[in-house]
Amino acid sequence: MRDWGIAAIVAAIQVGGGYAVNASQSGVRALDVFGYVLLVAGPLALGLRRVQPLPVLGVTLAACGLYLAVGYGFGPVVLAFAIAFLTAAVHGNRWWTYPVVPAAYLLFVWPAPALLGRHTDLWAAFGILGWLAALVAAAEVLRQWRIAERERRARAAAARRDEKARRERSENRRRLATAHELHDALAHNISVINVQSSMALELFDKKPQQARSTLAAIKIASRESLAEVHKLLGVIRAGVSAEDLEEAEQHPLPTRPARPRRGAWRAAPRLEVREPAHQPEPEPEPAPVAPEPVRLPDPSIDDLDVLLRGVRADGLNVETKIVGEVRRLPGTIDVAAATIILESLDNVLRHAPGAGANVTIRYTADSLDLTIDNSRPTTTPARTGPVGNGIITMRKRIHALGGALTAGPRPSGGYRVAARLPSDTGLRRVPAAVGAEGNGKVEPAPKEPTANVSETPEPDKN
Repeated sequence: MRDWGIAAIVAAIQVGGGYAVNASQSGVRALDVFGYVLLVAGPLALGLRRVQPLPVLGVTLAACGLYLAVGYGFGPVVLAFAIAFLTAAVHGNRWWTYPVVPAAYLLFVWPAPALLGRHTDLWAAFGILGWLAALVAAAEVLRQWRIAERERRARAAAARRDEKARRERSENRRRLATAHELHDALAHNISVINVQSSMALELFDKKPQQARSTLAAIKIASRESLAEVHKLLGVIRAGVSAEDLEEAEQHPLPTRPARPRRGAWRAAPRLEVREPAHQPEPEPEPAPVAPEPVRLPDPSIDDLDVLLRGVRADGLNVETKIVGEVRRLPGTIDVAAATIILESLDNVLRHAPGAGANVTIRYTADSLDLTIDNSRPTTTPARTGPVGNGIITMRKRIHALGGALTAGPRPSGGYRVAARLPSDTGLRRVPAAVGAEGNGKVEPAPKEPTANVSETPEPDKN
């Protein structure tokens, strides 16, 4: 409809302007019915200019050329041709559109008018030439703008797809972290409960007092496990949006209808079914075999490129440095070190957008030292909710292994997480790691460490 509206406006301009210009010029043919038909023919074709740009261009060129060839006055009759040319150049093939310009010059200026006995003024010839050149330049500008706009939209769509993929990867990492947290919170306590309950059964008759102490330990361990589960469930529920909760309340899951109670005021009729004698019992169908759960591989610092692939894919620039002789670590130490690195870098992504990160791993004789530094953020981080417990959770995990962790702002800007883990599974205490106020150097652990783990609370950025 818009194209037909433009066609009506152009027709009105050409008819009105053509009448005024033709009346003011001398030595031209008087405007008659055939002239009005030519003035209207070009604008009517503009209604199909987006569907058939090249045929519409040919119709407007023919109408304009015939109008001038029969002797009518030169005027706004070229407006329909100009609009058709711009449309064909932008939406069609320009290699078929631009050759129309010299054809129009030959038809409007020379030699077609000369063959018909009409002389074209020199200034008019140069003016028409400049007008056609400006028409080509305008068409090329519009064409390049359209191409740039199409590329901008394609880049915006690609950016939206990348952002969606980044959010999905971040959500998957958070789910994996929740699974590890649940494992860390329950595995140890459940093992303690198993061992202590076995001891309680053996000591119940022989040593009831010791069995009582064992049962008390089971009670404490189970209470701690429930507390950890409730804490994790609270964190998970905190991530559920209000819209999701409202949707769940409005559309609850279907439940099975309640069975009527015995002794109800109206009982269903009882049916007697007589089974035939010696009816063989049907063979029970084999129970379906449940698929074995898929266990995701634990993170490891053996291959840093694989470990850091996810955060680097999200746009974080991570530099790594390894100091000392690399050696194989116990599984618990390896997993704990990889988890600390991943959680620290995930904090950088969330709370320091645009910052870079440096991961330093130092192998000493008695310990494994980790330092994760990040620079200042280049943009203001978005406030996504209250302060979390990521640093506290990491510190508890490290302390459980006999290590130490400190975290806080750096004097030069940015943030630092420093951790020190024992290099064996003896779970003996090692000196505290370099904190946020350190100089960036990790001193080797002494042979007989005596310092305890620092319990000074550090600011949590998770």
